[in-house]
Amino acid sequence: MTTQRGISATMTPAAKTPRTERGRKTLRLLLDAAAAEFGEKGFHESSVVSITQRAGVALGSFYTYFDSKDSLFRALVKDMSAQVRNTVGPVIAAEPDRLHGERKGLAEFLSFVRQHKELYRIIDEAEFVDPASYRAHYENTVEGYVASLKDAADKGQLRGDVEEVHAWAIVGMNVFLGLRYGVMGEDRDVNDVADIASDLLTNGLKLPT
Repeated sequence: MTTQRGISATMTPAAKTPRTERGRKTLRLLLDAAAAEFGEKGFHESSVVSITQRAGVALGSFYTYFDSKDSLFRALVKDMSAQVRNTVGPVIAAEPDRLHGERKGLAEFLSFVRQHKELYRIIDEAEFVDPASYRAHYENTVEGYVASLKDAADKGQLRGDVEEVHAWAIVGMNVFLGLRYGVMGEDRDVNDVADIASDLLTNGLKLPT
């Protein structure tokens, strides 16, 4: 699976938002290089110089878009969070049945993680480098999940009492499945993992009747 990645309008302060296609490409190069550097070395061992060298971008161009390594890290967390939503969300929404959508969405998420293993290191490190970004990543994800679950409930696809706890539970399950079957190992087919998780969501752990 290949992911088409654009630039969010909220990625950088308004004054630093690229206004040309060339600028958008440069910003994308910097974000991708930062993901690789932070993913391999961590935040503290990475430098602006190493990121610009990996991106093939002049050092001066870096400061056209970012004030510091810290501001780049914040933008990257937001960018990666958006990539996950933009990859998984449409897959879930395309299914007329929400539970089927959850299964397909999880399979898509696991495939995404396998191609972007750095996601976990960067998001986990954000807890200490920029706690506000870390919190926003999960809170924004769950906020969107709550809204979509309630929409599915309104359409008669889910039980009527879905709420925030259900959203946190599903997101938490998916995060740890991504860690185990996306980062730690790829020893199970993503569809098999998604099928088991889907059955858990649908039927729980009760004995079959």
